[in-house]
Amino acid sequence: MQRWVDLHLHTKWSDGTLDVVATARRAKNAGAACIAITDHDTVGPELLRPHQVIEGIGVICGVEIKAEVAGVRAEILGYFVRPGHPALEELFSRMRRARVERMQAMIARCNELLGTDITYAEVAARATGSVGRPHLAAALVERGLVDTIREAFETYIGNDRPCYVPLPRAKSEEVIGAIRAAGGVAALAHPGFLAIEDWEGVLLGLKDQGMEALEVYYPYELSTAPVYIGVPELERLAKRLGLVATGGSDDHGPGSGKEYLGRIKLPYAVVEELAALAPSTA
Repeated sequence: MQRWVDLHLHTKWSDGTLDVVATARRAKNAGAACIAITDHDTVGPELLRPHQVIEGIGVICGVEIKAEVAGVRAEILGYFVRPGHPALEELFSRMRRARVERMQAMIARCNELLGTDITYAEVAARATGSVGRPHLAAALVERGLVDTIREAFETYIGNDRPCYVPLPRAKSEEVIGAIRAAGGVAALAHPGFLAIEDWEGVLLGLKDQGMEALEVYYPYELSTAPVYIGVPELERLAKRLGLVATGGSDDHGPGSGKEYLGRIKLPYAVVEELAALAPSTA
């Protein structure tokens, strides 16, 4: 059986439910040969190098960073980054401040709409690392205001819902620059969700900024969000533009509402392609 990899996983250091070691163990038990931990705007403390072996499988130190791409809210993945690199840490620090302010605003909207008294401390206590919407969703469930985390997103805190507040994002060139400075390879995350008309032009612009990969494979069928461009077209664009076609499940762990490990299985050769491009692995 071909060795497979999943290059988009989250842990408790952002909005997942397990730590890095438990995530690696779970992936190993599922049959994966390698994974990438791509937490939001942070790197977990168990990740000490751009690539290491944990629980018997390869673990790539990655990250997923909010970014503005051609005027659209998006996210950019970084693979094989050096933990603790100053370029990333400065960006993470700014994002942490923005996340606190954004969460305070979302809590205020929830309290006004629902007549409740949720506090920021109550929500932040649920976060091991970055505070995010899943932590607010969990507070809404505990308060009995919704039955499930999914309902919280669909009714109140999902994109364009009444309590949603957008998170400020750095420009794509700044995010890609920080990833490259940290020795990593940048990839546009789940592009199918982005309402972009001139895809080739946008991807060429990102390539000029230093992006070398594109997340082509993603479990779009599991999402309720609209999908604007399909996998076959993304495959063609990646091949035509010379971008490494990456992919991942975007799994957040058991009980997260996004328990998708194993939905995307890429050949191990993708890891080798990315490693060949990453200065941190030279």
